[in-house]
Amino acid sequence: MLRRTALKATVAALLLAGLSAPAAAEMTGVTATEIKIGATFPYSGPASALGNVGKALTAYVTFINERGGVNGRKINLIALDDAYSPPKTVEQTRKLVESDEVAFMFATLGTPSNLAIAKYLASKKVPQAFIVTGAARFTNYQEYPFITTALPSYATESRIYARYVARKFPDAKIAILYQNDELGKDFLHGFQDEMKGAFDSKVITAAYEVSQPTIDSQIVSLKSSGATVFLFAGT
Repeated sequence: MLRRTALKATVAALLLAGLSAPAAAEMTGVTATEIKIGATFPYSGPASALGNVGKALTAYVTFINERGGVNGRKINLIALDDAYSPPKTVEQTRKLVESDEVAFMFATLGTPSNLAIAKYLASKKVPQAFIVTGAARFTNYQEYPFITTALPSYATESRIYARYVARKFPDAKIAILYQNDELGKDFLHGFQDEMKGAFDSKVITAAYEVSQPTIDSQIVSLKSSGATVFLFAGT
């Protein structure tokens, strides 16, 4: 799902970048023969499985370039490893903007990662196109005017799950393990909004930090609650 969404978004962003040859030639990171874009992905660290999104994106850019690029320009994608660590994301993003001079950031993955760099990129007027997160706060265009998102809202996704559970397992007790950041909390809020007054009596929750080496204690606690439906809201 993540890979497919990112690749479809790639087509739109790269075509937009190459539509107007005279105007684009004056942009930072854009020459008569090249469009330079930046990205960070968790190629290592606790969410390294999601580094496959970056690998797929890199392969697709190669596919585009082998067929002539966009309006005669080749795409120079510089994708760096941020290990799903916000301080590392900031470090790598500053490099991409200040040293590599990319035209824009594309498909940066992760809610905490994108939160860490949003204000910096806005101050530099560098767009973040199709970020790979469904955190609801990024849809506030007044707060984040340089950001477009690539994924459906996590809260909307969560409400869909809540409706399904209510229809298929109306008497079930529900256990939710959620990542203790905007991602997990959006899922939690979606369930709360959908279940309303029944949430407190039917749902047991436990939070975890991405940096934790194990979630054994949370799983033991949730299992002992007697829940028969389990939702994992995290990476």
